[in-house]
Amino acid sequence: MGFFSAARQGRKDDAEMGKGLWRRAHDRFHRGLDRFHQVLEGVEDDQLYDELVEIANDLAVLLERVRAVCVEAQRRSPSEGLDIPVALSAVHRALSKAGNSLATTAEAAAMLRLAVGPVPVGAASVRRRAEAVFQQVAEAERRLHEEAS
Repeated sequence: MGFFSAARQGRKDDAEMGKGLWRRAHDRFHRGLDRFHQVLEGVEDDQLYDELVEIANDLAVLLERVRAVCVEAQRRSPSEGLDIPVALSAVHRALSKAGNSLATTAEAAAMLRLAVGPVPVGAASVRRRAEAVFQQVAEAERRLHEEAS
């Protein structure tokens, strides 16, 4: 992404998610995804690389879902600071957990990358951690939907 398109995206993000809590939740998830993709650059085992790329692609799909939750949360409870709106605290908690789990997933992938010799279970530990990310994003969506009812 070039400088001008990044600046334009930044302005769009500010308009849709504000500069507070919801934007930070989205950006943290985005950074975790970037970190996971950076880990892929050092994987030398082709089979492990293929497994990790599949997981990375699955996780990348979640970014749009996280963005949609953050945009809707900002619409309902605008945030320009770090105060968590009581009505959407469960949504924020689920997004926060998803960001933490994504960072842990990237860390697990990095540990696999550093493994010496073939990895007998492949990326099973990374897949298990990624599953937690999926569950937490689904929880954020569910909580947001519940608050609308």
